[in-house]
Amino acid sequence: MDSRTWIFDLDNTLHYASPHIFPHMNRSMTEYVMRHLDLPEVEASALRRRYWLRYGATLLGLMRHHGTDPDHFLRETHRFPELERMVIREMGLRGLLRRLPGRKLVFSNSPEHYCRAVLDVLGIADLFEGVFTIEHTGYRPKPDARGFRELFRAHRVLPARAIMVEDSLDNLKTARRLGLRTVWVARHPGLLPVRRPHYVDVMVTGLQGVPAAMARLRRPTAAGKSA
Repeated sequence: MDSRTWIFDLDNTLHYASPHIFPHMNRSMTEYVMRHLDLPEVEASALRRRYWLRYGATLLGLMRHHGTDPDHFLRETHRFPELERMVIREMGLRGLLRRLPGRKLVFSNSPEHYCRAVLDVLGIADLFEGVFTIEHTGYRPKPDARGFRELFRAHRVLPARAIMVEDSLDNLKTARRLGLRTVWVARHPGLLPVRRPHYVDVMVTGLQGVPAAMARLRRPTAAGKSA
């Protein structure tokens, strides 16, 4: 049995969220701030963006400065009546995930109910041993290392035997610092840097490129341990 653990982000990694999902989330979060802080749209949008830039998540700013209930916020801002129409998947997704040896986890800054709904739409929920979401991190989203460590404890993950597959470079930087191998899913090739960041082992433009990169992900780490 392969002892590796594949840790997948959800949005813009297992599916393409930018065209439909993210705009809907952004509108929902702005509307939430408008309703609960009694602000006009322009001010609500500016505040939401300011919290996102400062804390890495709108939710953290609302919790810290306004006492917002995180579960209520996540429930209200992650409603997708037409989710199946909005999710964009890669061809052959299920097959390529099944070809990856080892167990698989999802690690997302989104809430659990949304993550499980997306996995169901994608038809891949049964391929994952666990779904670790922002609720499980104590509302400390990636790239905060605390969430990673909570994941390691909860699912008995050995960082030196784990591979993080993500679209966010900030999250991959934390993963590398904690000893994981890293795969950057960069869905916009024109935005790639001239040089691969030192904390990224493999860059792909879609998950189809991951199986072919497995040999590079087996190379020893700097400490001389196999990943």
